[in-house]
Amino acid sequence: MSVMDHPAAKAFILHWGEMGTQWGVNRSQSQIHALLYLSDRPLHAEEIVDALGLARSNVSTAVRELQAYGIVRRVHVEGDRRDHFVGETDLWDIFLKVTDERRKREVEPTIRMLEQLSADLKKDKSAPKQVRERIIRMHDFMGNLATWHEQVRRLPKSTLVALMKLGAGVARFIPGSRKE
Repeated sequence: MSVMDHPAAKAFILHWGEMGTQWGVNRSQSQIHALLYLSDRPLHAEEIVDALGLARSNVSTAVRELQAYGIVRRVHVEGDRRDHFVGETDLWDIFLKVTDERRKREVEPTIRMLEQLSADLKKDKSAPKQVRERIIRMHDFMGNLATWHEQVRRLPKSTLVALMKLGAGVARFIPGSRKE
């Protein structure tokens, strides 16, 4: 029985594809990730093509991108010359790898651009005050966010899980944050 034969698996894969488009990720790429995440064995490209009804070229491109994110890897199956693929199943690893890659692709270039604009605006007295202040404030915010991400990223998974479970309760450990 194929993973796609079960209604819950099919619903998850289709929904993951839809959600991927909301997160700025290609639908096919998201569906392939979901299929490999749910699969109990490595799949070769033709199996992915058949399961999802995608073009072979689309599967190849999407798998390469998923490999670049580090959430899919190529494996070899004894007796089969084709490349097979498996999806990462550790949810924290998926989350951390995706956030790392998105930070590299989206946040770091934005910080570099804001850094240059901030430096230029600090010298440019003709710039409107609110433009200067808001871009500099955005640069500071994005820099602080990136620093926080790096610090949190180095925490052990067990600490991240505990922190997540604390939720807003973490505020009780921060001086002055208690409601009076």
